[in-house]
Amino acid sequence: MNDNLNFQDLFKKSVTHLEVFRSVSYIDVFLGLGVSLLIGLFIFYIYKITFRGVVYSYNYNAAFVLMCMITSMIIMTISSNIVLSLGMVGALSIVRFRTAVKDPLDIVYMFWSIAGGVAAGAKLYPLAIVGSIAIGATLLVLSRRKVREQPYLLIVRHSEDATSQVRARLQKMTYTLKSKTVRKDYVEMTVELRLRDDNTAFVHELSALDGVTDVSLLNYTGDYAQ
Repeated sequence: MNDNLNFQDLFKKSVTHLEVFRSVSYIDVFLGLGVSLLIGLFIFYIYKITFRGVVYSYNYNAAFVLMCMITSMIIMTISSNIVLSLGMVGALSIVRFRTAVKDPLDIVYMFWSIAGGVAAGAKLYPLAIVGSIAIGATLLVLSRRKVREQPYLLIVRHSEDATSQVRARLQKMTYTLKSKTVRKDYVEMTVELRLRDDNTAFVHELSALDGVTDVSLLNYTGDYAQ
């Protein structure tokens, strides 16, 4: 009986100790949010000048700034109490994001903003600042690296009589057939090829062939055409 009472007292004392909130000073709050804001704006700037997609989204880029500040606020909140941190983990585990991310680098920027917010909220300001500068410099170097050979999609629409001529011209290049559509009055063929230094003179040669009605060349990224 006494052992049960001692165990209950010990459990109550442990829970009471865990439920004690550690106060967060106003200096820590303003400093954490300020550092996270600066990191978020730095991410905003790096994303804008290194963007290589089709359509730039201001709202998507601005979300990185807010994500960094919100993450910092969450870290400061859960660091004040252990029980609250466990409950916050359970609450955040039910959150699901359904937004489709086409560019893998966008995921990198998301993790960067979250990591910056975590470091700022945990008062690891040197790590947050130096780490963000290192990541930003790396992204700048990689974005300015010139890719000499890029994939393209070539779409040729021609008559059935021009098939041999089109095939003979394409055999001069290395290509991969992606699709071929045969209609009663025309044939549409899509091939993937790689070009070096924007050498697109062959497009005019193909369009000049007898029986070729349309030639389109699209930059191909693997997910969508630019």
